[in-house]
Amino acid sequence: MKDLLLKELLDRSKKELAELEVAAKSNRDFATDQEFKAESKYDTRALEASYLASAEAKRVEEIKLEIQILEEIDLEASRKLGEISIGALVELLYKDQKRLYFLIPTAGGTLLKVKNEAVLVVSVFSPIGDALMGLKTGDEFEVETPKESRNYQVLSFQ
Repeated sequence: MKDLLLKELLDRSKKELAELEVAAKSNRDFATDQEFKAESKYDTRALEASYLASAEAKRVEEIKLEIQILEEIDLEASRKLGEISIGALVELLYKDQKRLYFLIPTAGGTLLKVKNEAVLVVSVFSPIGDALMGLKTGDEFEVETPKESRNYQVLSFQ
């Protein structure tokens, strides 16, 4: 299942990258087109397009880095170490409900559905992701949120 989750995240990132590269090129072309040269000091279309193109180019680089990170995840690390680590699929018990979490460095907050199961992607940099690192089946832990303190139990991981 972890392979399918990772593939889904990679596919989403690659699709977003392709779409953003097209948009960035379009805005860059618009910003530099002589036909859209400012007609007055109040005409800021080209300037705004260049800002947008710059931001899109930055996001393109971020997505490329995200793809590289995803491609380098060792999905067997938790099994090898015998504890939860990056690439783990973790089943947690929270308020008598079982939930699946996929622990990776990027794409936190993404909700995926694989084999009719909802899986929440959790970044290792989030409070819950950080708390999970190094835990084992049966371990309990607490995460402080702005509203409350949440208690979890690790039911299983792979």
